[in-house]
Amino acid sequence: MRILVLNGPNLNLLGVRAPEVYGSTTLDDLVTQTRAWAAELGVAHVEDFQSNHEGQLLDRLHAARGQVDGIVFNPGAFTHSSYALHDAIEAIEVPTVEVHISNVEEREPWRRISLVRPACVHTIYGRGVEGYRWAVRHLVSRSAWPVERVRYGDDPDAWLDVRLPDAPGPHPVVVLVHGGFWRHYWTFDTVESIAVDLARRGVAVAVPEYRRVGPVSRSEDDPPVWDAHLDVARAVSAVLSHDEIDGGRWAIAGHSAGGQLAIAALDALQHSDGGEVEPPRLVVSLAGVVDLPRAVEDDLGGGAAGRYVAGLADPVRVSPMHRLPLTAPLLVAHGRQDPSVPVAYSEAYAAAAADTGVDVESLITDGGHFEYLEPEDPAWTAVADRLVASVRS
Repeated sequence: MRILVLNGPNLNLLGVRAPEVYGSTTLDDLVTQTRAWAAELGVAHVEDFQSNHEGQLLDRLHAARGQVDGIVFNPGAFTHSSYALHDAIEAIEVPTVEVHISNVEEREPWRRISLVRPACVHTIYGRGVEGYRWAVRHLVSRSAWPVERVRYGDDPDAWLDVRLPDAPGPHPVVVLVHGGFWRHYWTFDTVESIAVDLARRGVAVAVPEYRRVGPVSRSEDDPPVWDAHLDVARAVSAVLSHDEIDGGRWAIAGHSAGGQLAIAALDALQHSDGGEVEPPRLVVSLAGVVDLPRAVEDDLGGGAAGRYVAGLADPVRVSPMHRLPLTAPLLVAHGRQDPSVPVAYSEAYAAAAADTGVDVESLITDGGHFEYLEPEDPAWTAVADRLVASVRS
């Protein structure tokens, strides 16, 4: 792949301008780091360009047409004022990811307006300079395997991405639910790399998006949070009815908060009026937040668990620890060095599930929280082997 990293006005002042907002990383440091991240992902050709002038950014976009395979673009303040940049991105037809270092959705109201977003394939914000790494990952995953986007509802976030194997169907499928402590700035892109890995192994993969805990800047007329597990349940129903999917051979896996959502979605499906759904061949919790009351008590995610639970009508009903037994075999995977979700959560959940008669396997490693998102990491490959075997049996 050939990728262009494009930075707009004032980004030459990174490390100097408002370090409490943008951090201490300089632009030169950022470019060097982004090249290293890209190299790790197999991208050997990375160009970079920064300008404080709209016309120069437009010219650079025009020159990129047919010359690069993807663009990582932080338009700076032009995000909120330039229809011309929107039109240029649309015209050159090069997949472009909009990136912002800060959490623009929780800053001044004018920063929440993006004129370029409709022309971009994805937007990443609020993840610091590592947002550039996630942007490159998205471009790599997007190009690595064809994706079909399927809607399952009317909400803007009610959709799922489906990757089908390169063979005749119908196919067994794995549903991957992303985490991010239910926060709005963590999205489907976090699990794309492992979705591609599963597709390469010959199974279909579905990655649902869902309504996440909204910015604190949302108006009082909007609900602060949603029962996201119901969105995941609707997404599962949609993918199991897909023409190319074998609805009798499926598994579901969730990472971090996605572990909680995946298991709660199964409970919702079991008690829904939407018709019979075959139980999954395997349920996988990857460093899952499987005990919501405990997560609130432990202040997981720096208050994220408390904020999520505050918007639920009945938090215990969607806490996996409190909804046992499961109607499917369970695989619990966790790293002993996990700084985000203590391994004790998974150990206690696996023991409680086994006590209720659930067929449980535990994979406890010496790793941390994010190894499961890396296709080459042994922690993920062990899980992937079991997922594929379960849906092919």
